[in-house]
Amino acid sequence: MKQIIFFFLKPLSFLPALAMMYVIYGFSAQDASASGNLSFKVSYKIVEIGNEVLERGLDETEIEVFADRIEYPVRKLAHMTEYFMLAVAVSFPFYVYGLRGFPLMLVAGLICVAFAAGDEYHQSFVAGRGPSVKDVGIDSIGAFFGILTVQIICWVFLAPARSARRQEEFAYRKRARREEAHRRQEAIRREDAARRRRRRYY
Repeated sequence: MKQIIFFFLKPLSFLPALAMMYVIYGFSAQDASASGNLSFKVSYKIVEIGNEVLERGLDETEIEVFADRIEYPVRKLAHMTEYFMLAVAVSFPFYVYGLRGFPLMLVAGLICVAFAAGDEYHQSFVAGRGPSVKDVGIDSIGAFFGILTVQIICWVFLAPARSARRQEEFAYRKRARREEAHRRQEAIRREDAARRRRRRYY
């Protein structure tokens, strides 16, 4: 019963990846003005929080100046973060289905890079925006670190449990073989004893 439930639940592990793709597509569908305003608001909030924490005493105009300066790196960091999360969401289901090591990195990486390229192409149809090979590269870096994170987490937390399970299975098979060999020896001894008894009677 447990295996049947797990079989039907496994495909649901792809839902976070599909949801993340939808979110990225939604951001890309924003025109240049809406996208720029969102980036500036995030940058402004970062500077505002930094101003409060560091107690710099910046006024609103100075905060806007600093926000404008960091808007570009914030935008690119957002790109990397999106694809980091996408790579995590894409990699984990493949790991659940048994894909490990380099094949996992290759498959998940190709999916993320292909989606990044398709997303940039999609932006060419959005007002005021266009495709950028540089952005595909930035997205790919974020995806690489996401895949690497999944690999590390799985090696640290899941691999030891899987290794222990394999050792238990190996020990069980070894014990079963030993018991089977013991049963054969017992059967041979009983057969020899039966033959010796028959000889005495005849």
